[in-house]
Amino acid sequence: MPTTTANGRLSLWRRVRAYAVPPSMIETATARRETGDWAGACAAARVDVDVDLPAVSRRHGREFAARLRADLRRLAPDLLRWHLPRVAPDGLLRPGLTLPLARYDGAGADARDPLRLVVRTDPAWADAGQRISLLLWDPAAPDAAAHRHPHPAPSRRYRLDLHRHLWDASRAGELPDRSTAPADFADTADVLGGRLRALAEERRCAVGRWAEEAGILLADGGATAGSVVVRLGGRGRLVLDVARDEGGAWRIAEAREARGAPAGLPVLPDAATWVPPDLDLLAAGLVAPHDLHPLVASALAPGHRPEPGAPPAGRAGEPGVVECRGALHRIAQVDGVLTPLDHDPAELRREELLAALGGPPLPCLRAVDAAHRSPACLPGVQERLAHGDVEGALDVVTALLGPRAVLREGELLDALQAVTERRTVHGLFRAGLFEPGRLRGVPRHHQSGRVAPSYRRAVRRRDREAATG
Repeated sequence: MPTTTANGRLSLWRRVRAYAVPPSMIETATARRETGDWAGACAAARVDVDVDLPAVSRRHGREFAARLRADLRRLAPDLLRWHLPRVAPDGLLRPGLTLPLARYDGAGADARDPLRLVVRTDPAWADAGQRISLLLWDPAAPDAAAHRHPHPAPSRRYRLDLHRHLWDASRAGELPDRSTAPADFADTADVLGGRLRALAEERRCAVGRWAEEAGILLADGGATAGSVVVRLGGRGRLVLDVARDEGGAWRIAEAREARGAPAGLPVLPDAATWVPPDLDLLAAGLVAPHDLHPLVASALAPGHRPEPGAPPAGRAGEPGVVECRGALHRIAQVDGVLTPLDHDPAELRREELLAALGGPPLPCLRAVDAAHRSPACLPGVQERLAHGDVEGALDVVTALLGPRAVLREGELLDALQAVTERRTVHGLFRAGLFEPGRLRGVPRHHQSGRVAPSYRRAVRRRDREAATG
């Protein structure tokens, strides 16, 4: 396996595991789920619930509503978020997906296309806070949001209904049995041949599980033998001919490369195609079991003892040191505001006035100003904001600048304001008011989903003039 490819993939997943599902979310969602509050657990995991159980009971009967409610109580929304497919380079959720979680045979108007519990990721242009939505897909009566979602029907590639251990807390322990180590190629490696085997190794494919997973997929459709398509990313495709042997185990009889996407063949689910990233991270020593989701850690590293979280790198009020006029000066929070400690208030007022008139600012004041505009922790703040962890980002900013700090123009303020703007667009999308290329009732200069930078600057200039006024 090429080192560059391995390092890039593991670096991406290490960042995802650090920021995408914060420990505070896992702790709150788990506590609520364990008390039976599945809706509260979803709220903690930033999942919008569009399931109306009373309406479902009236439309489909109490028996079906009870089945659905039982699945909702088993749902660990934080575990689901942990395992959802993501895209490079930032490790954000793959946008515009509808993933089936459970299929209810015999329920719905069309027996060939039954009701499904699904989860959706928003289109990229409407994403805010990496929120996802949970709903019941009825092919006979699609939900109101279907017309504005790029892929409203359940995906054939992301079949979490065949991988319940990725979201069902009661089955999370199945993860080791549904995973494979890089060396576990079994008989499949011989069938693939040298070139295909090298390709599968390079792309971190779970080749040792392909035969069994293809059999699960075929059996779900009522077949005892057949062919399945394996997507290897980009345009790479394999076709596997699978059947049971004399002992009843699934075996791959033939594997061949395919051009394009063969029509009519089932697609091996994405979760069965690749080696789970947590296995590689553990094997490489880039994470410890206590860095993983507790349900994942107990499955992949049974018997480990949870360790307390590492102490924060910097505590609120801890002074920093700045070289100022040939001496080392301290900067720390005073009354909730980052302040130079080795200058008296009168001197600071004089220096601030001098800087406002165009003079060279005091090094201590430059350090405070830089911390407000573009602090050293900015990449971590931006990473948290990208994954929707606004509370975690604000905690970092508060620890650095103080709870009473007033941000100044710069990258930090822009990053926080962008979150507010995208939340507005997301709310309009959820309400059905936002359509690609047209935003009903909103001025045209807002149509892109973000307020134009020139407009933001004009608002800030107006506010400054009013303050000095």
